[in-house]
Amino acid sequence: MSEKLEITGGEAIARMFAAHDVGLMFGMGGFQLLPFYDAVRRLKLNHNLINDERCAVFAADAYTKVSGRPGVCDATLGPGATNLVTGLAEAFNAGTPLVALVGDSHRLHSWKNMTQEARQLEVLRPVVKDVLRVEMIERIPELVRRAFAVATSGRPGPVVLDVPEDIAHAVHAFDADEFYSSTNARRAPALRCRPAADDLAQAASMLAGAARPLMLCGGGVHISDAALAVEAFARRFNIPVAHTMSGKGAIACSDPLNAGLFGRYSRIANDLIAKADCLFVVGCKLGEVATRRYDLLNAGVPVIHLDIVAEEFDRTTTPALRLWGDARATLEELSERMAAQASQADRQAYADEVGQAMHAWRESVQAKLTSSDSPIGMARLMHEINATLPEDGILVADGGFAAHWGGLLFDTKRAGRGFVPDRGFASIGYGIPGAIGAAAAAPGRQVVSLTGDGGCNMSLGELETAVRMGLAFTLVVVNNAASGYIKALQHLMYGGGNYQSSDLVETNYANVARALGCNGIRVEDPADIKAALASAYACKDRPTILDVVVTRDPAHMLPGVDSRAAKIKPGDRA
Repeated sequence: MSEKLEITGGEAIARMFAAHDVGLMFGMGGFQLLPFYDAVRRLKLNHNLINDERCAVFAADAYTKVSGRPGVCDATLGPGATNLVTGLAEAFNAGTPLVALVGDSHRLHSWKNMTQEARQLEVLRPVVKDVLRVEMIERIPELVRRAFAVATSGRPGPVVLDVPEDIAHAVHAFDADEFYSSTNARRAPALRCRPAADDLAQAASMLAGAARPLMLCGGGVHISDAALAVEAFARRFNIPVAHTMSGKGAIACSDPLNAGLFGRYSRIANDLIAKADCLFVVGCKLGEVATRRYDLLNAGVPVIHLDIVAEEFDRTTTPALRLWGDARATLEELSERMAAQASQADRQAYADEVGQAMHAWRESVQAKLTSSDSPIGMARLMHEINATLPEDGILVADGGFAAHWGGLLFDTKRAGRGFVPDRGFASIGYGIPGAIGAAAAAPGRQVVSLTGDGGCNMSLGELETAVRMGLAFTLVVVNNAASGYIKALQHLMYGGGNYQSSDLVETNYANVARALGCNGIRVEDPADIKAALASAYACKDRPTILDVVVTRDPAHMLPGVDSRAAKIKPGDRA
């Protein structure tokens, strides 16, 4: 007969999190979840106070992206719950498996103007995979298992576990053997499936016969942990690989078959797409940025679309063949089917062309990459980060400006998720909490986070969190005293001097960093970037903030190291 555990609902939740081998948790407590917090203390689970619930989700999101383990965050009812919305929308769109524990009002007094009470589940439901409300204390083990199963299966995503105050504080005699988990649900994807055999055979035939096939890889490659499978497939059949911002690292940027970013900020990939005779889309939603607002893919070129979410087929492009399945499992089986084809097109000259084109592009922008201009150019800053970040280093990129420059110019040195942008929702303010999550997930690896001054302002209080956690990472603040992306667009669309609500006050973020207990370094001369990065990397007991003063000229703020002017019509997004 199983041992009985007479414990609170809050402790039952904590024990179920322990059963799921949960790593770091981020949150901000309230009365409703105090029994959970007390159990976390007694069970010695790793929970960390965050200063803003939105940042709790961001930190958990980055932690999950780097570690592969489902993230956990929590919030109290009302404003705590509603503060989660932006972070949950990021995780939902990015396919990040999270469980968000949310306190709720005492059911005996619900809808009697309880303090902070709100219709929070109606607010949260549109930005998560599922909402599970605990109505019976004895169902806690079952529903926590369900939360992790839903979060890690299919296309992963966040799940809200809503716990009323009376459930969290009540005591129940649980059977000890109820506190178990499925090993599958401790990582994502929990389950893998493959497309139909006939569809795989057709895909193998189409790709084997193509002279100029091109793989277009999105963030689904990393959700599936399929980067090594992409690399092996590309090398085995000499098929070049282009990627989205979230798909960077599907193959190493240094690989001769890497065609770089495609879509809005292409280097050579869009030209290859125009000449391709077969496009193999892997784990990519083919959204606005990736398709250059839906005008990139030639309707006459057959598209094979592989995705775990069938609803993504035909959303923006009609494929010739739909492969519904997990990216890694599908690529591994497709590779064997391709190898068994009677004949393969000879693609060596094509593959060589890709490497030559990328080399020529790099040569054409070398002057920008090594520019001694002051204020500092973004190309020079990215060049120095590339030169100094080790092979296993991680670059986190805040939304907007930072992510676009990072997506264009950051070079991963091996296949895998070495670039962590928040492209699900492209939220500003991800840089600091993203660095916290990434650094906590990868102790010993060098983590650099790229954020703008506006993004830094939005989550500045989380530097206190990082100091308290004893984390060492480098936060590069791109200081242009502006909401740079917006100011650059205003410059392009309305002309020089016609700016509205896009300027920020000049701030020395190195001084701000030191006041918060961090190491702070201000960089104004491009010749000093390398030494500043070395000093930041050497600091192992606290975060280092590099306040890098970059160009204030809005004509040179948008990504594009060759400084070509964007051709914009009213209503377009550059």
